[in-house]
Amino acid sequence: MADHKNAHHIVEIPVDEEHQQKILSAMATISAIQNHPLMEISNSPGHLLLLKLWQREEDLFGRKIAKKESRLDSIRSEIFQLCCFFFLFHGLFLTILSASVAYTNNVNDHALVCRKWWVPSMISVSTSLALVLFVQVKLCRHWKVWKQLQGERGDHRSLTRCVQELRMKGASFDLSKEPMSAKRMKSSSVEIKWKPLTWCSQSLTSICLVCLTGLLLPASRVILCV
Repeated sequence: MADHKNAHHIVEIPVDEEHQQKILSAMATISAIQNHPLMEISNSPGHLLLLKLWQREEDLFGRKIAKKESRLDSIRSEIFQLCCFFFLFHGLFLTILSASVAYTNNVNDHALVCRKWWVPSMISVSTSLALVLFVQVKLCRHWKVWKQLQGERGDHRSLTRCVQELRMKGASFDLSKEPMSAKRMKSSSVEIKWKPLTWCSQSLTSICLVCLTGLLLPASRVILCV
């Protein structure tokens, strides 16, 4: 009777195939998480510190690039305003000259005005050259900022590639590896540029304004003497 009371009964709980697959899938997920490169990085102080440093540099590069792009937009706007002022000045200047000729009634006054055609021409040329100089200064600043922006974009891309490689490799990533800077990438690539052609392409706006100034130079004489 006592043996019957102390006997242990084993109850088997049936497990269907679907439930078993869920258990196996959960175990595989846990194993994958434990072996994930990000988990390896979190367990390695050196790799975790390097990832944090590079992520901070990525954020700084993003802010610098945004600032440079905003600066470029501002310089382009200033150049456009100077060009508009150039055309506006010449439009008003030629209009005033035409009006002054219309108000000369006799031949003597007209001849006197014609002999002094060089005065408005010098005013036109000096003002035009001053505007062209301002435009050229803005263009030089624009291309300087543009080169800095290209360099920072190259450094940012190189740093992003290293961060992605670190995240994929995990603890097997070589801590001695450093992102290649844009200057080193540029020096390693063969790049041949003809400087005069580069300068002309970068100063095309100023060259066009100078050509227009030369074309408008005889306009004063034509208006005053015809």
